[in-house]
Amino acid sequence: MGLKRNVSLLTGLRYKGQGPMLTFVLHRIGGLGMAIFITIHMLSSFLGGKGGVFVNTIYENWAFQVFIFFCVLFHAINGLRITILDLFPKLIEHHREAIWIEWAVFLPTFGIAALVIISTGLGG
Repeated sequence: MGLKRNVSLLTGLRYKGQGPMLTFVLHRIGGLGMAIFITIHMLSSFLGGKGGVFVNTIYENWAFQVFIFFCVLFHAINGLRITILDLFPKLIEHHREAIWIEWAVFLPTFGIAALVIISTGLGG
């Protein structure tokens, strides 16, 4: 028997969970992005020939590399924040500050790396 809730998709999209909800969603997207990368990587090794070359060109694309780097870096930093809060339960009352620290570490690290990936990918 399933749960019966009167929540529409529009109501769910209007939810204003702010920082904690955003990190929750991005953590899930990051995990999914890494799973897609691993699947594509395994497909390229199994296919071989023209199919393998086609799949290789997908994950050698600079845009895909920026996306994968975003997924891995955010997933790792957010996972570290979650682990620290789990190991030290008294810090949970400061979880919003921990999210701000997470963003303060993530944004410059990702920004610099993305610039390097994009400039290399565009031949600069």
